[in-house]
Amino acid sequence: MARFFSEQWIDELRSRIDIVDLISHYVPLTQKSGRFWGLCPFHGEKTASFSVNPQRQMYYCFGCHASGTAINFVMEMEHMSFPEALTQLAEQVHMELPEEKFETREGISKDQKNRLYDANRACALFYHRQLWEKKNEHILAYLHNRGLSDSTIRKFGLGAAPADGREAIRVLTAQGFTEDELVLCGIAVRRDNQVHDMFRNRAIFPIIDGNSRVLGFGGRTLGDAKPKYLNTGDTPIFNKRKGVYAHNLLHKQHQLKRVILTEGYMDVIAMVQAGLTGICATLGTALTQEQARLIKRYAPEVWVSYDGDSAGQHAILRALDIFDLENIPAKVLDYPDGMDPDEYIRTYGSQGIESLQPTDAILYRMKRESEKHDMTTQEGKTEYAIACSRFLTKVREPVQLENYVQRLVVETGFSRDVLLAQIGRTESLPPEKQATYRRSARPLDEQSPDYHNEVDIAELQLLALLAGGSLQENVISAQDFIREDHRDLASALLSGENANSVLERMPDVERGKIIDWLEHDLAPDPDRNLQAANDCLRKLHEKKLDMEIDHLNEELSSASNSNQLDIIKQIMSLQDKKRQLRKE
Repeated sequence: MARFFSEQWIDELRSRIDIVDLISHYVPLTQKSGRFWGLCPFHGEKTASFSVNPQRQMYYCFGCHASGTAINFVMEMEHMSFPEALTQLAEQVHMELPEEKFETREGISKDQKNRLYDANRACALFYHRQLWEKKNEHILAYLHNRGLSDSTIRKFGLGAAPADGREAIRVLTAQGFTEDELVLCGIAVRRDNQVHDMFRNRAIFPIIDGNSRVLGFGGRTLGDAKPKYLNTGDTPIFNKRKGVYAHNLLHKQHQLKRVILTEGYMDVIAMVQAGLTGICATLGTALTQEQARLIKRYAPEVWVSYDGDSAGQHAILRALDIFDLENIPAKVLDYPDGMDPDEYIRTYGSQGIESLQPTDAILYRMKRESEKHDMTTQEGKTEYAIACSRFLTKVREPVQLENYVQRLVVETGFSRDVLLAQIGRTESLPPEKQATYRRSARPLDEQSPDYHNEVDIAELQLLALLAGGSLQENVISAQDFIREDHRDLASALLSGENANSVLERMPDVERGKIIDWLEHDLAPDPDRNLQAANDCLRKLHEKKLDMEIDHLNEELSSASNSNQLDIIKQIMSLQDKKRQLRKE
């Protein structure tokens, strides 16, 4: 199921929202000097540093630098995706939503979908009541034996599916739900024209989303039935690739420093009962990119807390790869003696988790890689060094890379220079050694976007001037920007796209810098703004010349004698342009 939100529709929504009215429902605001001020909801503070600008329809915290528009605010406060925030805001201002298009084979209406949510909720209540029935006391005993208290059982809405194969169907059809509806939402299954309960003689774990809607169920068998865990399949209201277990609890927690991701329902419940926050689990699948993006809303870092056996270790490595793809910092809780999180909690308590220092993702990969090779032989050390070099190419911070390289030096006996060459970081070597190990030069547009802090600052200032409407036409163009993402944003602003729309899709840190600049330094004087733009453009033009010179110098080191003179002339010409630019 998906909705298409056009830019025109989103612009209309923005025009109906009063950001001061919206935020005042979360934060008491006081007007002062044309802005509204309050205590920041995103970090603890005693003096108000959170400001709301009604003219620009933006907020900015001078303490933690949280920033954005009304849509960004709802996304942060309610841990919502962009479409979810749009939907909630539209409902608040009584704006009709775009037509829904369902991706499932069953084309169902919104009312029909709500019926499925209602059926799941009624079924969850039925299972929970069944847990306290005498005939299901063995299921309650199982949960108690796993160390769960009655209050924890109620908190998670745990239940029992009776052994009778049609009891859930009888109860729910008596409440007005049809067998077709129960089959559609996965409560029942149809085989050979007969409809039976999906779950029988199992402990039940309701799967609840961030809006407190029951999406489906997980069932743990207490007998010899297979599989051990049975989960609701994909339905019109549930896709196990897109959700996490205990999402409803995660959604209520703010200012988390990390989320702990586990594999199983019992791991989550044991950790929460022990007093830990920010816990969730995948839903019977390996971690997906959709789940990683969902988790990213709730904390800046993830700790992967899987079983310590070989299968768990393999799953951890795969999860780390997924988090890398989504640019989410991740660490690993590496449990001793092959224990799983539930066992560890029951043995050592929550203090054990707090004292168990998470392992850096790169170090964890290195540890697991070393186990694959015979480190007593030179061949094993060589294979290990080559394997580690592949994932060390992703380390961008030189200080962090140095720590890993020094570790490899000790473990393998290879020199630092050789290892850096294997990793492809010859810029860290002395100049006389760079020619030996240098790789072929790359085109400018393939180089890292982190050219220099001055470039980022200059480009963000230009974007702020464009967003503030402070430059006349033809002063700058999108091609003046070096970074491709900034070039795209500038192109959107120059084409007349709503400034708030552009800011909403920027990374949090960069959006904060632009709004900070708008709040502090945007001058009312057009001449001063023009001068600021020219200063920024000069820095960017000079940087482009430096990049071209560096590129030619790389070509020069491998050029034939016949081509070297021509390359030197090009370098001298660029250096002349650079000197002239500085004079101007």
